[in-house]
Amino acid sequence: MSYQAKEDRYDTMQYYRTGNSGLKLPGVSLGFWHNFGTNDNFDNMVELCHTAFDEGITHFDFANNYGPIPGSAEENFGKIFNRDFKPYRDELIISTKAGYDMWPGPYGDWGSRKYLVASLDQSLKRLGLEYVDIFYHHRMDPETPLEETMSALDQIVKSGKALYVGISNYNKAYTQKAAAILTDLKCPFVINQVRYSIFDRWIEEDGVKEFASQNGIGLIAFSPLAQGLLTDRYLNGIPSDSRIKKSGIFLNENAITDERLVQIRALNEIAEARGQSLAQMSLSWILKDGDVTSVLIGASKPEQIRDNVGIVGHTDFTKEELARIDKISKI
Repeated sequence: MSYQAKEDRYDTMQYYRTGNSGLKLPGVSLGFWHNFGTNDNFDNMVELCHTAFDEGITHFDFANNYGPIPGSAEENFGKIFNRDFKPYRDELIISTKAGYDMWPGPYGDWGSRKYLVASLDQSLKRLGLEYVDIFYHHRMDPETPLEETMSALDQIVKSGKALYVGISNYNKAYTQKAAAILTDLKCPFVINQVRYSIFDRWIEEDGVKEFASQNGIGLIAFSPLAQGLLTDRYLNGIPSDSRIKKSGIFLNENAITDERLVQIRALNEIAEARGQSLAQMSLSWILKDGDVTSVLIGASKPEQIRDNVGIVGHTDFTKEELARIDKISKI
């Protein structure tokens, strides 16, 4: 039997306007950075996508290099989309990015017009789509003129291959310049995708969070759980099946210091007092002040998605809770 989405899928999720645009994103979005690669279980990928959409998650986030191997996350979703999600295309926000190394030679990386246009063409083929809803430049390029990169994004919108554009990993200075160029081009620039968590406050320190809020630019946060540190997973040691044990690429055992464990346990106590898991509280914290439009989650199991969606409607914090979280996390 073909997939049929739950009729009540929009009853619980909350949707927030992206900056000053007309586009709304769910408070919780699904990222395809992990668990959708060549060596991952396809049936589990299908179940993750079904569960997310059934829970009101309408935004699926990709990049050209997500895998491994690069391109495989888009390709795997393309198969799932063709089989199960075609009837729901107009209910989905599909985003992808280009900016990191993707193919050999001088034209498969960074921010040139040549690379961005070619990469999106490849992504659309893998996804099986005529257009994406948001296309991002994935990282700042210090060598390519920003005018070239932004005009390429504008060209992509005008060609009908993307509805909106975004930037990712841009600091305040680059965001200011990009926004000014795209405004002059009348290009629908709506969002900056940034790394942000209780343990990683760089967007506050740099000022890009405040700038985005004051200038009608949406923010979407990735790595909100600090690669799993902000969960109960490491409270009692490092599990044998954890990402650290499997690869150690993005998080290694050196990150689990005695000092860090003291912080994690103290934050866990606050979460328990709120009636949340540490992961839930950490996701709620991202959305606490309305400056961040959506939080990107990764999942290896459907129940993780259901658990994370439990934050909807529970993103308020008392002043005392916020002060305690700040004191603990900034030690």
